[in-house]
Amino acid sequence: MIEAVIFDMDGVLIDSEPFWKEAEISVFNSVGVPLTPEMCETTTGMRLKDVVKLWHSKYPWDTKEYSFQMVENEIVNRLIMLIENNGIPNEGLNEVITIFINKGLPMAIASSSNMRIIDAVLDKFGLREHFKVIHSAEFEAAGKPDPAIYINTAKQLGIIPEHCLAIEDSINGLKAAVSAGMKTVVIPESKNFDNSGFDIAEMKLKSLAEFTETKFQMLNQDLTSQ
Repeated sequence: MIEAVIFDMDGVLIDSEPFWKEAEISVFNSVGVPLTPEMCETTTGMRLKDVVKLWHSKYPWDTKEYSFQMVENEIVNRLIMLIENNGIPNEGLNEVITIFINKGLPMAIASSSNMRIIDAVLDKFGLREHFKVIHSAEFEAAGKPDPAIYINTAKQLGIIPEHCLAIEDSINGLKAAVSAGMKTVVIPESKNFDNSGFDIAEMKLKSLAEFTETKFQMLNQDLTSQ
């Protein structure tokens, strides 16, 4: 049976992609990277440190003047400011959390975002108390789509991955959860909803508001029948 639930953060708890685009475009443009919204979308679900390295490899800037860490810190600072000023929880988030609380299921965060960003979102929404484990891929050797973050989050929960439900929004994150052996629900961006890359998920929804007790039972029944 499903014994724990692991949430991605960006795109699941909060629609932070517009904030990410604004912060990344501003900072990367300042160091000479001609970043566009479309280019930002190609790195959804990746760790920021990997994104910085990727764009430097394609559009090198002087790292003596702007080190990778400086660029990363500036993006994080701008993103946190946007979250604190404008962030709102995704529709259905509180209701879904209540479903899992009522079932006594431990919950966790497994996010590609830096811990500072995770902390900003959880504190903004007052959600910290609901999550037994809060884990960032910045502490892993590799980020999503590598499954390490999900495997290690499950380990911290004390639950085997096959008995965990992962809720994701990106293809990179979904691949990570599937590779870890977890049941998966994916909530893609509306403009990317029909991307066949999401077909590996057990369930695809348009928003968290669509997740109900009935859908949980469908997932759980499918698991117990295997």
